[in-house]
Amino acid sequence: MITSQTFETQLADKQSVIIPQEVALLFYNAGHKRVKAKAIFEEKNIAFYAALKREKTGIFRIYFSKAKQKELEIFPNDYFKIILSEDQSKYGVEPCEEFEAVMLSDYEAYEIFESLTPGKKRSIIYAIGRYKSSQTRIDKTLLFINNLRRGIFDPRLWLKGN
Repeated sequence: MITSQTFETQLADKQSVIIPQEVALLFYNAGHKRVKAKAIFEEKNIAFYAALKREKTGIFRIYFSKAKQKELEIFPNDYFKIILSEDQSKYGVEPCEEFEAVMLSDYEAYEIFESLTPGKKRSIIYAIGRYKSSQTRIDKTLLFINNLRRGIFDPRLWLKGN
């Protein structure tokens, strides 16, 4: 498994971090455009998944949301550390337990879900995982699979009721 050395960085803009060329190329040249990242600031750290984006200028970035910044208590001029590793997850994000349980209990829904593009799979996993209540995550997963069965493939409508 590919893992980078720890490197120091700061926010490049409101929601991204520039990844050093030598670090990014370790993953990019090996065909890994998605990475697992661990951001460390003072005594706090968080792990998250990210897409390694290459700009036309050759600069590499990863998205680093306001929510992650708030969780680590990072401000625009703060320096913090990041370690990248190869993303070995199935979807590029870890699904919540409730989502996995519903999918395991309904093979037809699982097959429909697996037919979606990788980006759509990640989007729905993120959308369902953001709910705090376990019951809400279950309800939203059931709503999602019912909408897929009804032939609704517009992501904006997946978590909406009738």
